[in-house]
Amino acid sequence: MDLNTLWFILIAILFAGFFLLEGFDYGVGILLPFLGKDDEERRVIINTIGPFWDGNEVWLLTAGGAIFAAFPHWYATMFSGFYLALLLILIALILRGVAFEFRGKDARPGWRKFWDWAIFFGSFIPALLWGVAFGNLLRGVPIDARMNYTGDFFGLLNPYALLTGLYGLVLLIFHGASFLTLRAEGEIAERARAVAARLWLFAVVLLFVALGASYALTDMYTKLGVNPGVIPILGGVALLAAGWFLRQKRDGWTFTMTAITIVTTVFTIFLTLHPRVMISSIDPNFSLTIYNASSSPYTLRIMTIVALVFVPIVLAYQGWTYWVFRKRVSKKSLKA
Repeated sequence: MDLNTLWFILIAILFAGFFLLEGFDYGVGILLPFLGKDDEERRVIINTIGPFWDGNEVWLLTAGGAIFAAFPHWYATMFSGFYLALLLILIALILRGVAFEFRGKDARPGWRKFWDWAIFFGSFIPALLWGVAFGNLLRGVPIDARMNYTGDFFGLLNPYALLTGLYGLVLLIFHGASFLTLRAEGEIAERARAVAARLWLFAVVLLFVALGASYALTDMYTKLGVNPGVIPILGGVALLAAGWFLRQKRDGWTFTMTAITIVTTVFTIFLTLHPRVMISSIDPNFSLTIYNASSSPYTLRIMTIVALVFVPIVLAYQGWTYWVFRKRVSKKSLKA
C-alpha cells in the first residue's frame, strides 16, 4: 500500500468518526425542541451531549486539515466548488456553538426558546448538507481539465444529492434518538425511543431508494458490482437489526447498530470513489484522484510520522472523556 492510498483510508476513517460522533450531536440538536416539553427537560437533553459536542467537531477539522495537507488539489477544488454550501455549514455550526454557550445566560423563556431553535437549525443544516455534498461526490460534478469547478451552488441541489442528503439527515436523527435512549432517563428516554421507532422504517426505505438511485445514476455498479462486498452489506444488515433491538428495548445494541450503519455508509462512499476523490461529470479523465491531487511523497511521509505519534493520544483522550461522562443525565442531575 502506498502513502496516497493510506491517507485516502485515513481521511475515510476521519469522516466516519466525525459522522459517528458528531452525528448523534446533530440528531439530539434536531430533536431538542420536540422532545423537551419544558425548559428543564431541554436542559437535560442538552446536557446529554454537553461534554462531547465540541470535541466531536475536532474530527471534521482534522479531516479538512488532512485533505489540505495530503491532497491539496482536492481541497482547492472541493472548497471552491462547494464554497457556499460549506459556508452555510460553517455559519450553522457557529450559531449552534454560540447557542450552547448563550442559552443559559438568561432565564427568560423567549431567550431560551430562541437559542433552542438556533441549536435545531445549527444541527439540521449541516446534517442535510453533508449528505448532499457526498451525494455530489458520488454523482460527479463539473470539473474541467485544470481541476476547476465550473458549476454553481444550485447545480449541487440535484434530485440525487437531495435524496442522499435526506437519507443522511434521517439516519443521523435516528442515531441521535438512539443516543438519547442511552443517556437520558424516564419520559425523555421513552419519547426518544418512540421517535426512533418511527424513524427506523423511514431510514430503511430511504436506504434502499438511495441504493437503487446510486446504482442507476452513479458508477457504483461498475465499482462494487451486484455483490457490493462485506462493508455495504454489513451496513444494511445493521440498520435492519437496529429496528429489532429497538423493539426489544436493548438500547445499547440499537445505538451500536446505528453506529455501524453510519460508519459502513461512509466507507461505502469511499470504496466507490477510490482511487478518485472527485469525479468529473464533464470528462472522467478530468477527475481528481489520490495521485494527481496529492502532495509530494516527502510531505506524505512526514504526515504519516506525525499521525502515528499524535492520533493515539487524541483517541485516548477522547475515550477517557466518554468514560468520565458515561452516566445517564436526569432532572436530578441538574440540581446536583
